[in-house]
Amino acid sequence: MQDKLIACKGNVKAYWSGGDALINLVRSGEVTMAMGWDAGGWKLNQENDTINFVAPTSGALGWIDTFVLPAKGRNDEAAYKWINFVMRPDIAAKITTSAGNFIAAVGAEEYVDAGLRRSYQQSFDQAALDNIKWYPPVPAGLETIEGKVLDRVKAAQ
Repeated sequence: MQDKLIACKGNVKAYWSGGDALINLVRSGEVTMAMGWDAGGWKLNQENDTINFVAPTSGALGWIDTFVLPAKGRNDEAAYKWINFVMRPDIAAKITTSAGNFIAAVGAEEYVDAGLRRSYQQSFDQAALDNIKWYPPVPAGLETIEGKVLDRVKAAQ
């Protein structure tokens, strides 16, 4: 993969250094297409309705943040009350508005700002939602290997 990335390097404007850098490249017009998270596309869509995140036909990458109850927790009932509270559509919408990305609470989109809801609906029809590829657990050490490969790709002539 490293050799392929080096061979394609001439087609790359920049490598991921953060969401703000990517958004600024699109915002400035330096790039017209980029691979990134949906929330960045939605942020740009709020500024310019000709820009939006498009779910790839091969499947968008989904990220899951989860709740975990400790094995020796002392108040499971309170933990479940908290989980049920934040999963209420009206509360989930507040989290979505603050974070910029949707959480898996059915009906939350009805409580979200109309512009963000429209961006989301334009990005994900039911077929796109059904085709999400969920980010797998990352094995220990993989990020270190990826970092070293990216360093070699960036340094290659």
